[in-house]
Amino acid sequence: MIIIVLVVIAAAIFLPQWWVKRVLRRYQEPGDRYQGTGGQLARHLLDRLGLESVGVERTEPGADHYDPEDRMVRLSPAHYDKSSLAAITVAAHEVGHAIQHADGYKPLMWRTRLVKSLARLQRLGVILIALMPVAILALRLPRAGVILLIVGLATLASGIVVHLMTLPTELDASFRRALPLLNKGGYLKPGDQPHARRILTAAAFTYVAASLMGLVNFWWWLRVLRP
Repeated sequence: MIIIVLVVIAAAIFLPQWWVKRVLRRYQEPGDRYQGTGGQLARHLLDRLGLESVGVERTEPGADHYDPEDRMVRLSPAHYDKSSLAAITVAAHEVGHAIQHADGYKPLMWRTRLVKSLARLQRLGVILIALMPVAILALRLPRAGVILLIVGLATLASGIVVHLMTLPTELDASFRRALPLLNKGGYLKPGDQPHARRILTAAAFTYVAASLMGLVNFWWWLRVLRP
């Protein structure tokens, strides 16, 4: 019974991440399906929408995102340099975030603040957990050590909550911004729309996969710190 539960938990955690990667990888070929690259389409869409101040640049593999602080759409090489359906669709998704920013879309603004606060909170959580043995052994304050542990684990768990809270923002960028742009502009080839919807769903659920991976990290800390 325990083995079955562990298998179910592992599947719930790793299958979404596997599915997201599989969908994006599937539609990266052929790499020349469209005339322009993902980077070129992103630039074209931004200019067409009057967002000339938003830049487009290449980033590291698997790190596609829109940076609201630098006002920059960043695409991985597979999406910036290629002309696959995945490249075109992911580029439109990230442009969707730029449109949200220009419109003052509040969930995006909240997410930006949360992500910045999260980075500081997680660093604090690691420090608090590291201080726990000092409080218990050196200072002989077991109660303080337990408090540090609880607060530290809570800050680490906050990342899971933040990732899940970003899902509405991702869905909005995919289906209220990117998909209408692709459809109304006639950028998709006949028959590609259902596949583009699948890619946009995968792009939106990237943060869900990340939150589930955060559960793995949280569980690992619990295992390490368990007496």
